[in-house]
Amino acid sequence: MPSPLPYFLDDFPGIGGALKQRAEDFFVAEIPAYEPSGEGEHVMVEVQKIGMTTPDAVRLIARQLGVERRVVGYAGMKDARAVTRQIMTISGVTPEQVREVKTDGLAVLWAERHRNKIRLGHLAGNRFVVRVREVDPMRVIALLPALAVLERRGVANYFGQQRFGVRDENDLLGAAFLRGDDAAVLRLLLGEPRPGVDAPQSLEAREAFAAGDHERSMSALPHWAHSERAALSRFIRTADAAAAVRAVDSAVRRLWVSALQSRMFNDVLAARVKDIDRLIDGDIAFKHENGACFAVPLAAAEQPRADAFEISATGPMIGATMLRPDGRALEIETAALAAAGVSAEVFTANDRDQAPGERRPLRVRPTELRAESGVDAHGPYITLGFTLPRGAYATVLLRELMRNDDAVAQAEAPGDSA
Repeated sequence: MPSPLPYFLDDFPGIGGALKQRAEDFFVAEIPAYEPSGEGEHVMVEVQKIGMTTPDAVRLIARQLGVERRVVGYAGMKDARAVTRQIMTISGVTPEQVREVKTDGLAVLWAERHRNKIRLGHLAGNRFVVRVREVDPMRVIALLPALAVLERRGVANYFGQQRFGVRDENDLLGAAFLRGDDAAVLRLLLGEPRPGVDAPQSLEAREAFAAGDHERSMSALPHWAHSERAALSRFIRTADAAAAVRAVDSAVRRLWVSALQSRMFNDVLAARVKDIDRLIDGDIAFKHENGACFAVPLAAAEQPRADAFEISATGPMIGATMLRPDGRALEIETAALAAAGVSAEVFTANDRDQAPGERRPLRVRPTELRAESGVDAHGPYITLGFTLPRGAYATVLLRELMRNDDAVAQAEAPGDSA
């Protein structure tokens, strides 16, 4: 298992505390990438929900309006354990019909005509308000210097732990899959039991698979383990590991590859985290204004723009179309590939599910940062408020301020995956 990622704020001791999975302790609101156009075949709507996942909300809305789920578009996935506001579009209905949708746990805030269907990623960012429990509320004073540093220099743009799954192995699945090692994919997906990590039912299934009792493993697999059941069912019928891996939904296989990309990005960022606001010769820089990337032969010439937070150094999301750095920046990224046991070529050299690749900034700028303390029926707390751009993880910022890896790892902040 990888070592804990290094922190950016070395001089800040952290406030400790825990993230409790009470819905009222988490609030997240999407910031739309654009406003409704006022005309078109779609209806753009903002909904507020509590105790309900995004797919649950989509099913409920579609059922009430009498439309198919596929006509409902949304920009990001939001957790059920929160009060969340998110933007959706629905075709084949009127704004008046949508405004009438209401049920326990879900309310429509507004609805207007729009030209296009919203798709995943069509948002500017997310606004978060999170209550940290089991903490000395007086520690809020110590947060103020740390918040000032994060606003000035940025927060490390790590991928959150949830990217890698409960077993922390999605990236290993991705590496084995790209290498064409289908036996290793099945071993990771179905075997290698880990008491204390695997849920009891999953543990029984993994123990049976490791012992070669595939029928018992299938019987023990929980109903929600769709990928595992698909792969094992095909393997029982064919005894062909490659066929079993192909039985897994392509979206899940792409998730494995994405997790591998994410792990290597985290490794590169970890090597540079103490200087995330510094460029080095050979970098590929990211323009925060529009997302464009460009080569930086001489870091000194571009550092003033980095100091102004106009640009930032980037790390790799390895793929066919990704720009590659030079010099020391390339050396760091090559070392991350070697540690993962893969080469850049493996992402393009076979017919497996490929990822196009891109550059991701090593830092992002949190805005609207605030910290307050209080007490309610559940005890004292510190409330943290902040806004992050699309693709950034709230748990990463919370981890930096709390310095409590265990508490943060157990909580997937709503909106992190958007």
